[in-house]
Amino acid sequence: GPDWTLWRSGFGPRAACLTPDDVDLEALVNDMNSSLESLYSTCSGQQTESTPLHVSPEPPSSSSSSADSPQTSLRRSQPMHILAVRRLQEEEQQLRTSSLPAIPNPFPELCSPASSPVLSPGSLPPGEPSTDKYIVKIFSEDGMGKVVEIPADMTARDLCQLLVYKSHCVDDNSWALVEHHPLLGLERCLEDHELVVQVQASMNSDSRFLFRKNYAKYEFFRNPLVISFACADHLSYCFFQNFLATSSCPEVQGYLYVKEVGRKSWKKVYMFLRRSGLYCSTKGTSKEPRHLQLLADLEDSNIFSVITGKKQHGAPTDYGFCIKPNKGRGELKELRMLCAEDEQGRTCWMTAFRLFKYGIVLYQNYKIPLQRKTLLSHFSAPVRSVSENSLVAMDFSGRIGRVIDNPVEAQSAAMEEGHAWRKRSQRMNILGSHSPLHHSSLSSVIHIAQLWFHGRITREESHRIIHQQGQVDGLFLLRVSQSNPKAFVLTLCHHQKIKHFQILPCEEDGQIFFSLDDGATKFTDLIQLVEFYQLNRGVLPCKLRHPCTVVAL
Repeated sequence: GPDWTLWRSGFGPRAACLTPDDVDLEALVNDMNSSLESLYSTCSGQQTESTPLHVSPEPPSSSSSSADSPQTSLRRSQPMHILAVRRLQEEEQQLRTSSLPAIPNPFPELCSPASSPVLSPGSLPPGEPSTDKYIVKIFSEDGMGKVVEIPADMTARDLCQLLVYKSHCVDDNSWALVEHHPLLGLERCLEDHELVVQVQASMNSDSRFLFRKNYAKYEFFRNPLVISFACADHLSYCFFQNFLATSSCPEVQGYLYVKEVGRKSWKKVYMFLRRSGLYCSTKGTSKEPRHLQLLADLEDSNIFSVITGKKQHGAPTDYGFCIKPNKGRGELKELRMLCAEDEQGRTCWMTAFRLFKYGIVLYQNYKIPLQRKTLLSHFSAPVRSVSENSLVAMDFSGRIGRVIDNPVEAQSAAMEEGHAWRKRSQRMNILGSHSPLHHSSLSSVIHIAQLWFHGRITREESHRIIHQQGQVDGLFLLRVSQSNPKAFVLTLCHHQKIKHFQILPCEEDGQIFFSLDDGATKFTDLIQLVEFYQLNRGVLPCKLRHPCTVVAL
């Protein structure tokens, strides 16, 4: 038969018998080894960090079992995601550099809130305390501003306390921080628990903070009956009782004027205020779900008073308010303009909105100053300095001065000394003295330094000040009369209506007095007049309780 050649190659101990016509497998394997080694040498020259590829053939086997004498095997290096790592490093570097300005701004108070790097909302991580300082500019009623550096967690109440301390004002827990938008004609009082830096971060470049009095901020807790609607389908005394007892707010409903989106016209529709938002009925007074249309969400919005309703927005009345989204760009098309029939209606709707939005937090804000006042009442005696402690009450009416030991007598002596200038001025007037302490000249200028005196302002300006500082009973100011230069006018708020009473000078026995009841009750000066009507109502509808105060920062 044919010659059979038995040959053995590097396939392990087993041998394979082939015929001369078969392919030379040994030469084929050698060629594959050389080609793989040359390929790896080329790749290893380009990438030096990789592990060399070792290629060795494994013995072919007719069965699935492995070879008894293993030879070198194929090994590859692990992949390196160089591009992905570089991309992550670049993104991390971008985030790190974007959170901090490259060059610190040497004049941060000159920057607008939109362009200042310290006012970006992303720089305030929620829930994490921050030790950074932020620049806030506060304006007073006279247009003057004051730059204050505050921490990120300072609330509106804390900032008001700081401004009261710096301005040497009387702290009667009626000061408020107002968010004012002059171009839109909107403003609102910040709640005591709101963070000032977060509110400023959402404001436009033309917006500003105002520091002023607001006696009506918690008036609905002090006197719920005052702000109840005349018609009982809105807010009532039971509304506030249920809120304080269960923290639940019932549905508030009634007619309001609504400005149509994209138009100048207003439409009177029936509104429903619920926890979920403000709805309007598309079919009369129906409250079926298919007839209710959502106008605004309470959680992501704030309610503002409209101060230029008729002039700028063509409102049917002067008692407008609007709902502005927090994350909007401050455009007119984003605002929900509303209008009530009277001031009482506007106050009730805005109060209900605040109660629905903040809940029991408002009542806690109201109680904090009262609790602080209760704690301070245990230390009612004022802290006196060493020099004051060394002073004693003395009586020099006799030939020899004596120390007044009786505290009641000492207090009466102090009150008598405080009013001694009136007696001296009257005596000088009788003697015909023309000294600077002449009674007629002194009584005409002594009231100028009082907080409740506002000088020569117009009737409209006095209305604006009363509106801004809260239309509560007993809110008042005095001004010079426009019709009679020698007279004065008492502007008083009662039941959310502003009334004016003229104070006329009258002469008796050569002395000038002031009276607002045609001479029935006369006073030597305006300070006496105000002090009297703070204790007695007299001919006025209510006592004088809250003076309109304008402070200069």
